[in-house]
Amino acid sequence: MTYSQIEWNDLHTTVRMGGFKPFSGVAEFHVMIEINAVYANVERQYLMLEETVQRLSKRPELKETTLVWKHFFVSDAINQSPYLMASSGEAVSVVQQPPLNGSKASLWLYFVEDAQIFNDEDQLSIMKRPNYRHLFHTQLHERGTDERNSQSPLLSILSPIEHQTSRIFNRYSQNLQRYGCTLERNCIRTWVFVQNIDVQYAGMVTARREYFEREGLTPQTHFIASTGIEGRYIYPDVLTLIDAYAIADIEPAQVKYLRAPTYLNPTHEYGVTFERGTSVDYGDRRHIFISGTASINHRGEIVHPLDLEKQTGRTFENVQALLAEADADMNDVASMIVYLRDTADFAVVNQYLNVHYPTIPRIMVLAPVCRPGWLVEVECIAVKTIENKQFAVF
Repeated sequence: MTYSQIEWNDLHTTVRMGGFKPFSGVAEFHVMIEINAVYANVERQYLMLEETVQRLSKRPELKETTLVWKHFFVSDAINQSPYLMASSGEAVSVVQQPPLNGSKASLWLYFVEDAQIFNDEDQLSIMKRPNYRHLFHTQLHERGTDERNSQSPLLSILSPIEHQTSRIFNRYSQNLQRYGCTLERNCIRTWVFVQNIDVQYAGMVTARREYFEREGLTPQTHFIASTGIEGRYIYPDVLTLIDAYAIADIEPAQVKYLRAPTYLNPTHEYGVTFERGTSVDYGDRRHIFISGTASINHRGEIVHPLDLEKQTGRTFENVQALLAEADADMNDVASMIVYLRDTADFAVVNQYLNVHYPTIPRIMVLAPVCRPGWLVEVECIAVKTIENKQFAVF
């Protein structure tokens, strides 16, 4: 992985980029953009982001790439929705998770060489490469709960968040089927954003577990890499918001699940259903998706309660253990998102990252984790060169 940082003083933005370029094959880039002019008004800050994206697209290393993914971390989704940049085909996700540098918005971008991107119905963007179709579903949601009692007797007994979560996942499976895909075979990664997670998380977990069981995902098979975290959408009645990534044309042998059992326990032992990490092998590279990871041990216990610095250290120990199962390390990480429960913890964790991982592109946001005792959570994506003639190249 090669890293670069750009300071555009006239735009008041900082750009951090992780680039992967194999000896032969297409390059890909993960980019994190932060606004430094935190006192500028909201309209000006979004203009800064838009101009930064436009300038980035003209850089030599990105001129032959396609923008595939655009994820906004925003401080006030409802009031900022009029300023969000329109999509030109790329997958767009908007989540209220306030950037901890004090700005109105931060932005995560994903660029791929020699790729085509187009939109289908129901918040689906498809990246086409010669050998695979990559399906990015974003901002999947259901609004309100008033109609649930008029539906089947089963729906009438669900809580509002169970109802919304179940409807979203069922619709997602229907969308996958249109492309010859299933959740069990093709879905690689989900992000589940829950409004008021301290209260609502249990309902989302129940609905997801029941859905997975219907789809044949059990502790004896596998689950899906995921982050379940606090997040809000532009509509206040949306309790669950889901992004998902699937790969059509993938073979089961290309996908492996990362567990690091000496560091972390299986998630089903404490009632949730996700994989700690997932790796996907292509003929020329390995993609590694590390789920939201916190300070936990192999018995499912919180390690270092109330100690922010030690929790941060243990969190990265766990991340490194998961990466090691995919024969990777932190030098292969293209980008990471750091979630904090308390804004007052920003300075401490930011300093830790500046010392230990200063070059890895990152965004830090306010987003409580599913257990109140966890003060920090980290997710990341890594890319590593491999050669495996059994599989088609990325």
